[in-house]
Amino acid sequence: MKTFSSERAMKFTESVIREMTRICIKHQGINLAQGFPDFPAPAEIKEAALKAIQADFNQYAITWGTPSLRQAISEKFHWYNGVIIDPEKEITVCCGATEAMMAALMAIVNPGEEVIVFEPFYENYGPDTILCGARPKFITLHEPDWNFDEEKLSRAFTNKTKAIILNTPNNPTGKVFSREELQFIADLCLKWGVIAVTDEIYEHILYDEAKHISIASLPDMRDQTITINSISKTYSLTGWRVGWAIAPPHLTASIRKVHDFLTVGAPHPLQEAAATALRIDREYYETLARQYQERRDVLAQVLEETGFRVYRPRGAYYIMTNVSQFGYSDDVAFARYLVEKVGVATVPGSSFYSHPSLGATKIRFCFPKKMETLQEAAERLRKFKA
Repeated sequence: MKTFSSERAMKFTESVIREMTRICIKHQGINLAQGFPDFPAPAEIKEAALKAIQADFNQYAITWGTPSLRQAISEKFHWYNGVIIDPEKEITVCCGATEAMMAALMAIVNPGEEVIVFEPFYENYGPDTILCGARPKFITLHEPDWNFDEEKLSRAFTNKTKAIILNTPNNPTGKVFSREELQFIADLCLKWGVIAVTDEIYEHILYDEAKHISIASLPDMRDQTITINSISKTYSLTGWRVGWAIAPPHLTASIRKVHDFLTVGAPHPLQEAAATALRIDREYYETLARQYQERRDVLAQVLEETGFRVYRPRGAYYIMTNVSQFGYSDDVAFARYLVEKVGVATVPGSSFYSHPSLGATKIRFCFPKKMETLQEAAERLRKFKA
């Protein structure tokens, strides 16, 4: 019998994160599953969007991004990462980092080639690779520090390897890759002619004196790196869907072609406002990190009090936990119990691994929430312990 679904679509499931949000709404729970803030974005950025709409920036922008936003991206990448990029030839503005990653991979990967992915991974990376017709090769990050085995990573690189996906600071672990780790990865990329596709959307959300390093800033990696970023996490604007890919001109030309036929372009007035966001006072980033560290510490303490084993993150706004001591059959059953009976939505750890058994003892919490939201979640979790 003929099937009407494509084989590639049947190789992966719907987003578990978004599914947990729907279940949370149904049970009127507190959403510590999906990584979006429940507090306002900066007023000056919202005002810039209103002004752009009133000024009639309401039609198609240039497909690969407004000149004002591309210039702002170039300026910020220079002062923060130390790399000079050409806003005319090396930036493609997309509908969020999600589309930027998809467009980048489709632009560089051929069917049958291989893409290396660290796991646990943000759940989009596996399907992105499959949609390109490539084969993902997974390298496990090992708790508690989420380190990788250098020998296993070295063996994963072959003549079939086209790209390696990095995410630093990392979702879901909160790992911030060190300069030494990135240099080891860079040396392998240079040896094998592999492109590093790096998702850096949490670059300013750092704790305990952790430092963000972009692999594009390492020697000889500028021309073998595609850097993905967006305004979603840093400026609390996850619904605006404005992201970008930074790449050398020969890769950008291909990314722009794919992007054009995926979405044509990101929302014009929100691009104009995003340029304002990227030029915000630099003290904003220090305040952002400090406030998120306070939230991390509050949630981590509550989780430890209630019996979770906490892997304290050094970046991003997620906490991975071990829940094997609670006696549930698997992570999915436990996550459903937490949202349906306790009223706190989380994400089962198995959704971040190529083999569900690797995440069967893990649950991810997120904490980009008002303090009162986290306190209410804390009260529910304490009742769960009792």
